[in-house]
Amino acid sequence: MNRAARALTIEAPAQRGFRVMWLAVMTLALVMAQAIVAKAQTAPPSFADLADQISPSVVNITTATVVAGRTDQGPQGIVPEGSPFEDFFREFEDRRGGNGDRPRRSSALGSGFVISEDGYIVTNNHVIEGADEIMIEFFEGFELQAELIGTDPNTDIALLKVEADEPLAFVPFGDSDTARVGDWVIAMGNPLGQGFSVSAGIVSARNRALSGTYDDYIQTDAAINRGNSGGPLFNLDGEVIGVNTAILSPNGGSIGIGFSMASNVVTNVVDQLQEFGETRRGWLGVRIQDVTPDLAEAIGLEQARGAAVTDVPEGPAKEAGIETNDIIVRFDGVEIEDTRELVRIVGNSPVGKEVPVVVLRDGRTETLTVTLGRRETAIAVPAAAPAPEGEAEPETMEKLGLTLSLLDDETREALGVGEIEGIAIVAVDESTEAFEKGLRAGDVITEAGQQKVTTLSGFSAQVDAALEAGRKSVLLLVRRGEDPRFVALSLE
Repeated sequence: MNRAARALTIEAPAQRGFRVMWLAVMTLALVMAQAIVAKAQTAPPSFADLADQISPSVVNITTATVVAGRTDQGPQGIVPEGSPFEDFFREFEDRRGGNGDRPRRSSALGSGFVISEDGYIVTNNHVIEGADEIMIEFFEGFELQAELIGTDPNTDIALLKVEADEPLAFVPFGDSDTARVGDWVIAMGNPLGQGFSVSAGIVSARNRALSGTYDDYIQTDAAINRGNSGGPLFNLDGEVIGVNTAILSPNGGSIGIGFSMASNVVTNVVDQLQEFGETRRGWLGVRIQDVTPDLAEAIGLEQARGAAVTDVPEGPAKEAGIETNDIIVRFDGVEIEDTRELVRIVGNSPVGKEVPVVVLRDGRTETLTVTLGRRETAIAVPAAAPAPEGEAEPETMEKLGLTLSLLDDETREALGVGEIEGIAIVAVDESTEAFEKGLRAGDVITEAGQQKVTTLSGFSAQVDAALEAGRKSVLLLVRRGEDPRFVALSLE
């Protein structure tokens, strides 16, 4: 056998192995491509079947309100009282059936959906707020008058009830926490008073906050317009995962940015309205603020997370032993990222529930058990002030861009700060970080370096201690009126 033949004999097994490997890779790629195509095809070619299934549960809502007439102006405010044209315009108003002094009826339109066969209906509070009469139009064309069971302005949710001769078609709530950005959703309602309408889109974002304490909105690009308020946002299983509430628009029409209150918030509110006719939210009884990166550095935390306790008035938290300067890092088994999350979780917790709360205090964690109160009936009482240190002090001090003064009776009266104990800021250098972070004359520093201060020397000592400990900043607890907040000022 010549050399070329021997070479072919040696190469043949390697070539066969390469071919086998190439075929395996191509087969795997084909299988993956088919899987991707199959997954992409999970979106239905049409939403018609789903729309047919859920439409009977969606309702149009019409409200009527009696509006008092104008009694302090001329006819409709067109002409001044005593004008020679007053009688002419009044006669004109009477001829066309109107009178500025008579009560008028105004109407509004919105949407809603049935959640039980015995006639409970969910909508937005702003749809029915102040209404004297609420009429429900069903998909089949009949109408029923509704009774208002209860409302929650904080989440803009209202619960209505109608009495029907036969069981009504209804839809279940789904778990909004399972909705993912990119999932298909359907919005239904009564946009611009045009009657029952369906629009489709995707979940654009999660956990949006607009202006409310308990906001947890799903953002969608499904078309939502005026009149859609109170209508449902469905997933492809026909479950309600949101209540269409608001749009972001420069012109009042849909531009693809709509917001639906997440169903996991709504269901808790609806359950309470159904049982009590009102909400009963949990109350912890603390004033808090977010842990910012500079605040975390000043305290010595590795991560900027949790809720910093700035004040503990009389209430559940104080009874459980939570203190000012504690960082709440876990509540009822849930890791706390920021104040918004803590407020929402506490508010969704039952009144009277015993809850474990983990706080970070002096570099170590402590677990305390808090029995939650009720937020709606809570009355905050200012925390008791510590006794003054009573040291002899200079009248003023300049430090960190602040001009500071003892908080004596004269200064208290001038600043109107009541019985708060601390040191007063009487001036702030506008070129300094202190001014940039919002400190102003009239603020009162009650703590520095997580220690109470009532003397200028005490404040200076805490600043020096932070420097000696190698801190880049010192943490101050500052009060403006009844509102406390932490501010970290750089020492460099």
